[in-house]
Amino acid sequence: MVIKVDSTAQQRRLGFTGKAPRWAIAYKFAARAGITQLEDVLFQVGRTGKVTPVAALAPVLIGGTTVTRATLHNADEIERLGVKIGDYVQVERGGDVIPKIVTVVDDKQHPRGRKNISFPANCPICASELMRIEGEVDWRCVNSSCPARVREELLHWAARGVMNIEGLGDAMVAQLLGQSVSFTDDPEAVTEEGAPITTRRPLIHTIADLYRLKREQLISLERVGEKTADALLAEIERSKNAGLARVLLGLGIRFVGERTGQLLAQRFGSMKALRDASADELEAVNEVGPKVAQAIVEFFAVEKNLQLIDELESLGLKMTAEKKIIGTALEGLTFVLTGTLPTLTRDEAKERIEAAGGKVSGSVSKKTDYVVAGDEAGSKLDKAQALGVKVLDEPALLELLKG
Repeated sequence: MVIKVDSTAQQRRLGFTGKAPRWAIAYKFAARAGITQLEDVLFQVGRTGKVTPVAALAPVLIGGTTVTRATLHNADEIERLGVKIGDYVQVERGGDVIPKIVTVVDDKQHPRGRKNISFPANCPICASELMRIEGEVDWRCVNSSCPARVREELLHWAARGVMNIEGLGDAMVAQLLGQSVSFTDDPEAVTEEGAPITTRRPLIHTIADLYRLKREQLISLERVGEKTADALLAEIERSKNAGLARVLLGLGIRFVGERTGQLLAQRFGSMKALRDASADELEAVNEVGPKVAQAIVEFFAVEKNLQLIDELESLGLKMTAEKKIIGTALEGLTFVLTGTLPTLTRDEAKERIEAAGGKVSGSVSKKTDYVVAGDEAGSKLDKAQALGVKVLDEPALLELLKG
């Protein structure tokens, strides 16, 4: 059920995030649950190297869907639950979608398991030693050539919201990486000659290799004909013009999502300018804080990442964007907007401040330079007055912008 603010004036005040309105929220009813036995724990490696434990469950029907897998998130969550293999567990579908283990069931009808879950010290795919950064909960495979990481990177790169390469799905990626692929529901399926329906000759090892693929290489794969090969090559060629923001999203820089990628592309205009930017210059971009700026600097400090970018650029990928002209009248100043302004909407005021080099924050702190207050200003105004932050009305803001 979606609950919305009814007043259009209040909707304008609340505005939007990068993906959704702030004036609407989904109310979800209590998740449906079921009890089943934990039979095993599998460990999956993601695009960033994160190793995620996945519970293999005895099939259980929850809300009309048979559930056999559920995430266990990380090693700390396993310890918190105190779960063992063989335990009976209560499983919920969060938001009626994603299955997760909520608690261990311990009673006469559901005896406890006896086998402890051992989190691996090495990557389950490439055997590299797993690392955990201080202050984080996740263990990661740091081998950038790990087949599991490369697979997830390719799937992410091809996703609709990134480079949008149709035809580059799970089965195709597996074949390109030389992994075994069965094209029937029977994993033991064989050809008429008795050979497994698989391919093991890797055609690509990195994202850049995707743009070096030849027609004859694709046709050599199982169930890939000339028409399929031509269509995929056309999609790959088209993706070269996706632009800088999409490339940044596809590279998988930590904390850089769609919105941040767009802001970085607009501010710097080219990959070269972004590569050369300091942490302070990055933080000057609206919505980029110290953590994001440091992650970007660290990404460009890795030689392998720079090599990949150079390869992609030499292969014809567009690494530029239309640079948004930023003024300097409000450079280095942080603003907070509150209340309803007489003539400007929140979005319009924000756009003008950012166009003049200022930064708009959602909360008041000692680092805030100005609070712009309109009618019905709330707690932000009170906090500004308590901290001694200068308060402006709309005419005063417009005067500052003229400067």
